Amino acid sequence: MPIYEYQCTACGQRHDALQKISDAPLTDCPACGEVALSKVLTAAGFQLKGSGWYATDFKSSPAAAKPETPAADAPACAGGTASCGAPACATASSESSAA
Repeated sequence: MPIYEYQCTACGQRHDALQKISDAPLTDCPACGEVALSKVLTAAGFQLKGSGWYATDFKSSPAAAKPETPAADAPACAGGTASCGAPACATASSESSAA
């Protein structure tokens, strides 16, 4: 059910009402009692939930949103030994042992 926002033209009070689309618009102001309510045009708010087409086809995954930083997370090189774990060190160590 949508939430409609109403404003009284007599006293200026605004309030929200949860109504069916087929319900008649409210006319009586709850604050002053006058028959002067009118609907206010507002942006519709909604949330897509569940495992439907949005979640499977269009929603970006958290991993895709996170940019990779290869050099920032790599451990510091310990002079070309494979023990430091850096890919460049492992490559350099295997090349030196092959020679």
